[in-house]
Amino acid sequence: QVQLVESGGGLVQPGGSLRLSCAASGSGFSNNAMKWYRQAPGKQRDFVAAIGSGGTTNYADSVKGRFTISRDNAKNMVYLQMNSLKPEDTAVYYCYTQILSGSYWGQGTQVTVSS
Repeated sequence: QVQLVESGGGLVQPGGSLRLSCAASGSGFSNNAMKWYRQAPGKQRDFVAAIGSGGTTNYADSVKGRFTISRDNAKNMVYLQMNSLKPEDTAVYYCYTQILSGSYWGQGTQVTVSS
């Protein structure tokens, strides 16, 4: 069983920064790829970024160069550093992982980019 808890969301002005955190419970965290998704009101949930067990990263085109995903295996944590935020980045951000026993989502954290 895996539990994912996101934090760090909030209200930020365009051009600002936020760092999201995802705390993961359960063993074997370091072996799992971790991903961030986001869902804006009335839209589907979209991929944002991923980090493999070895640290390889992948990003959606819309966030490349602005967002950075990282992980701390000693703390079972995944982070999403978001810079140069735009109003279109407004969404609920979710942490996600998939292991043999199934797929797991966090409860989400709201990010609002507005002046």
